[in-house]
Amino acid sequence: MNTFSTLDAWLAYLEAAHPVGIDMGLTRIGQVKDALGLAFDCPVITVGGTNGKGSTCAILETILLRAGYRVGCHTSPHLLAFNERARINGADATDDELLEHFEAVEKARTGLAQPVSLTYFEFTTLAILRLFASRGLDAVILEVGLGGRLDAVNIIDTDCAIVTSIDIDHTDYLGDTREKIGFEKAGILRAGKPAVCGDPSPPQSLIDHAEAVGADLWLVGRDFRYEAQPGNERQQWSYIGRAQRRSALAYPALRGANQLINTSAALAALEALRERIPVSAQDIRLGLANVELAGRFQVLPGKPQIILDVAHNPHAAAVLAQNLGNMGFFPYTYAVFGAMRDKDIEGVVNQVKGEIDHWNVTALPTPRGASAAALESALREAGVNDGPDSSVTQFETPAAAFQDAIKRASENDRLLVFGSFYTVAGVMAYRKSQHH
Repeated sequence: MNTFSTLDAWLAYLEAAHPVGIDMGLTRIGQVKDALGLAFDCPVITVGGTNGKGSTCAILETILLRAGYRVGCHTSPHLLAFNERARINGADATDDELLEHFEAVEKARTGLAQPVSLTYFEFTTLAILRLFASRGLDAVILEVGLGGRLDAVNIIDTDCAIVTSIDIDHTDYLGDTREKIGFEKAGILRAGKPAVCGDPSPPQSLIDHAEAVGADLWLVGRDFRYEAQPGNERQQWSYIGRAQRRSALAYPALRGANQLINTSAALAALEALRERIPVSAQDIRLGLANVELAGRFQVLPGKPQIILDVAHNPHAAAVLAQNLGNMGFFPYTYAVFGAMRDKDIEGVVNQVKGEIDHWNVTALPTPRGASAAALESALREAGVNDGPDSSVTQFETPAAAFQDAIKRASENDRLLVFGSFYTVAGVMAYRKSQHH
């Protein structure tokens, strides 16, 4: 059995020991879960979907914390530190808090009659779940890493599933149609448990699967909806559920056009679980006013305006373009853009190119990253030329691309960093290093 004295050493071991990034199937992780005796007494909310998962988790977490509950929230990936993946009562778990649980997972894994290998995500998910289980929490929120059906968090039977949106993303793993992807995402649904779907046009595969397993399906537009009061200076909206109505709500502190649908799905889940974890109108108001999430259309204070957004597929890029369009006038927009090569880069570029003048394209620190040259050729394909008002420049790192953009932008311009978690993380780490 391996053992390490620091979290960094554990993570390095897991990255090296299990080169298979994604090994489909829950048999191995299930055996280790059983050996650990993992179980939760409190309600578990599992959040899947293509876009909007992180925002939905943050909204749920913040409302429940404002209501005075003890809450665990497991999200992925992280931007700056692994600890972001394990939040207890709104704070990242410390290295010391995590260590004994990494040790326990390794002990359980190697102690099986026939030891199994676990991927990085499976191993870390088990460790975080065990940490949460040891804390006597009132609610646990789990964000699906990929898909749903075969994702590591799906070893826990959820008390309420949320599927935020269904769009074409990880085609290598999940299939290339919304029907196939809908089936994978629906894998987190459970018999007799509420299943909230925030996608306005859910694939038939999800509806059929809900029926097949006997889940209690809540569809947006049928079981719950939101109404925004247009032209209202105070910008208010209402949630209308099966039996609950929440009126005169303020817009969530997370910016962007899609946040009302994410918030509505979160409120539907809380309505469905109201017997076990009731929340008041005031808890919801405070939650929405205080929710924060790095890298989701995050506008940094100061000039030039810097926007960080982890959008990495055409659906998310369309929302990003809409949000950029709502910001008012800027002489020039500079973009630091880096993306994974298995993404629909052309689709992303076509959604946002109307909002961007100068492109600083960058390689990413991962073998899955697209090269700067590949990004430039996608932009040329899309008709971006060089001139006084437009350009494409290649860089090796997000930090270098960002430094160049900051040099060139005037204080009335804006600077967008997007395309991947890695792009945003690279710039965040660079800015942090400058502030010390």
